[in-house]
Amino acid sequence: MKERTSRWWRTTGLLTAVALIAVACGGGSTTAAPTDGGGSATTPPAGSSEPSPTDAGGQIGGSVSVIGTWGGAEQDAFLAMVAPFEAETGITVEYTGTRDLNAVLTTGVASGILPDLAGLPGPGQLQEFAQRGALKALDDVLDIATYTSETSPGFVDLGTVDGKVYGVFIKAAVKGLIWYNPNVYTAGTPTSWDDLWTKAGTAATGDTAPWCVGLESGPASGWPATDWIEDLVIRQSGPDVYDAWVAGTQPWSSPEIRAAFEAFGDVIDASHGGTGYVLNTSFGAAANPMFADPPGCLFHHQASFITSFFQDEGGATEADYDFFPMPDINPSFTGATTGAGDLFGMFNDTPQARALMAYLVTAEAQSIWVGIGGALSGNNTVTNYPDDVSARSAEILANATVFRFDGSDLMPEAMNAAFWSAMLDFTQDQSRLDAILAGLDEVQATAYAQ
Repeated sequence: MKERTSRWWRTTGLLTAVALIAVACGGGSTTAAPTDGGGSATTPPAGSSEPSPTDAGGQIGGSVSVIGTWGGAEQDAFLAMVAPFEAETGITVEYTGTRDLNAVLTTGVASGILPDLAGLPGPGQLQEFAQRGALKALDDVLDIATYTSETSPGFVDLGTVDGKVYGVFIKAAVKGLIWYNPNVYTAGTPTSWDDLWTKAGTAATGDTAPWCVGLESGPASGWPATDWIEDLVIRQSGPDVYDAWVAGTQPWSSPEIRAAFEAFGDVIDASHGGTGYVLNTSFGAAANPMFADPPGCLFHHQASFITSFFQDEGGATEADYDFFPMPDINPSFTGATTGAGDLFGMFNDTPQARALMAYLVTAEAQSIWVGIGGALSGNNTVTNYPDDVSARSAEILANATVFRFDGSDLMPEAMNAAFWSAMLDFTQDQSRLDAILAGLDEVQATAYAQ
């Protein structure tokens, strides 16, 4: 999550969560107006036969309430994405952003006060909400044949519960990318994880550290470190161990998971600003020293969505950043890749909610966000990537020989939350690793039984 992507508003406790849901469900959006994404961003891909919003019934009117994690440039991109839908259907999209989507939706499911549509924290939570009857099935909302033919099978499966589609991916990200400033790091793509460290040892001179890491994300702080562990597990120990770990049958205290934590500890030890910087710096600003003069670090590990943060938070231009895939660690698992996406689900079955859900999965809609930048599409027919970095990211996602979805997003909510917290504890004091892993084993023993 992540993807997962909890980002912007701080919400504190039950009362704030209830108030936020009430705002979203009662109308009166407080979000900023969308920025102009440019003419090319709103043009469907060449050859697309996707229907326009009016094909589903023309002017409908009314409003649809939406809660998601997006703020800043991402919020602007979402609002640009739905602007043609609003114009053609007469439906007003009332969007509210929150930094604590898990708490907001969990509170809403318990109280029955829910938005019409919402971004979902991950497939694990989607399954929980669907099984509790809170989410509505989409099989008679979408053209399922078209949706499944245009969407990666893995994404379709992750939005399906008991044979019915409950969630759709409106954008995607490839994880395990190592970003660098090509004006600073010029030693080429490492051939292995060991080679990366060798090159870093040569290139990181003076006050330049090998890594920039930032784990702050409000109530979701710690999630960037969970991405590190996931990428290390699949590259060190392979997809079978990864799948067992995500499913709750591989103990956290096992040698394989411990090895991933220890490897992440090496990264923290070699990070810009030390533990204080890592714990207190927002994930979106973590790489800023990479663009400073002199540079504070060589490398930053993050998913493909991060480029908009490089520009908005770090003042970088497209010429200031590039990436290579995280190198292989165990040659037996060459080509392993992790990824994530932004799930959307429907809590209230209204004509407006149905129309927006049907629109969001189309190439017409998703090409808008892709054209603006900072997102990959869950729709395989979208190809209008605005730059080489985005196009290469999409190619990695499409061609991965071993692909797994973000592990923490697939775990039960209690396990996911404990994982986030454990990463902060480990970063603060690596000597506590035994106790931290034992605590995660205890959570694992109960979380999967709920």
